[in-house]
Amino acid sequence: MSGYESKSAVVVGGGLAGVTAALALADGGLRVTLLEGRPRLGGLAFSFRRGELTVDNGQHVYLRCCTAYRWFLDRIGGAALAPLQDRLDVPVLDADRMRLGRLRRTALPVPLHLAAGLSTYPHLSLAERAKVGRAALALKALDLDDPALDGQDFGSWLAARGQSPRAVEALWDLVGVATLNATARDASLALAAMVFKTGLLTDPGAADIGWSHVPLGELHDTLARKALAEAGVRVETRAKAGSLSRTETGSWRVTAEGERLDADAVVLAVPQREAHGLLPEGALDDPGTLLAIGTAPILNVHVLYDRKVLKRPFFAAVGSPVQWVFDRTDASGYGGGQYLALSQSAAQDEIDAPVARLRARYLPELERLLPAARGAHVRDFFVTRERTATFAPTPGVGRLRPGARTEAPGLYLAGAWTATGWPATMEGAVRSGTTAARAALSALSRPHDHLFQEAA
Repeated sequence: MSGYESKSAVVVGGGLAGVTAALALADGGLRVTLLEGRPRLGGLAFSFRRGELTVDNGQHVYLRCCTAYRWFLDRIGGAALAPLQDRLDVPVLDADRMRLGRLRRTALPVPLHLAAGLSTYPHLSLAERAKVGRAALALKALDLDDPALDGQDFGSWLAARGQSPRAVEALWDLVGVATLNATARDASLALAAMVFKTGLLTDPGAADIGWSHVPLGELHDTLARKALAEAGVRVETRAKAGSLSRTETGSWRVTAEGERLDADAVVLAVPQREAHGLLPEGALDDPGTLLAIGTAPILNVHVLYDRKVLKRPFFAAVGSPVQWVFDRTDASGYGGGQYLALSQSAAQDEIDAPVARLRARYLPELERLLPAARGAHVRDFFVTRERTATFAPTPGVGRLRPGARTEAPGLYLAGAWTATGWPATMEGAVRSGTTAARAALSALSRPHDHLFQEAA
């Protein structure tokens, strides 16, 4: 960049956090190398081939309030491929009563935008709906900057405000498990309050849902690589970083697959345990906190039918082991009927279950939920497992999550597990990448006004 001494950066990790950081650093005028140990980019939001199918490892959605991820989609030219709903509308099927309800919003101001939908939500009694409204107002009044919230669990907070087990199942956990990857009793009140306040209690359209209508690999790998190349970023896949150290001149040296890379700034955008293994001594006051951040699994069940059994693009279920079901037929390229993907968060009890056991559980359950599936032939059934899909959002996790800056000048951390204020989502990952890049560019006296602004 004219008027500046040439500076360089190495980003370790090619997930959403690393790709974002690399793009932002390059846009700020740095020479950037991105190292990724896998043969692809995208981290834990990726696609793979299974015969003629293109399969997403898991169903990923975002909300209109996920402004950083929307910025990322715009930056890589993928916004049109992952559209948002015009207006929040979630079909919710009660498996015990075989009754369909909907969580919908209107265009009225907050909190009236949800009042009509809640008043007719059939899965809660009139008294439960009234208590939900009071709890929502109490939630809206919480101060997200209050550190005491992090030490409380969301389930106890809900119970203290009159929320019945049914209300927790049919509403609070319906949303919370999918976004937090934990049930209310296992989730930090701080993170739960952030999710519900931001998504449901700030702007009428904040919770409108978006998802990719193409395989995730087209967004997070193909389009991301194109954007990186156009920005001048050197991308090296199958290049796992082996060590990180200071040089005699004070710059940083990263080794990967026999190559030594020297840089003025390094962003570690890898999982917390991998970051712990790479951090030099003194980079964090207490590096052991990274190992104390737990992980939580997500299980995805994939079922290919010989005919169409679901009319909607997705639905959620209560009174059933099934959580969320998405139609992935068009995105996968399946032409033999319909392909459904079941997204099962907080799946600690089933993440290692044999496929046969999962098949015996979920196929009859789908037949119970979807009458059209009862006569359909199952052409294929398989599962994908992410045992460490997210960090565990347990009470107290907030004090363990480090910020982007370390005690070592020029070394930064990124990843959804860092102190973004968000749970482990695509939004949190992108925010962490922009935060780390902003810190690096600022330290190097490089412009950073081009970055997503709310990530600071």
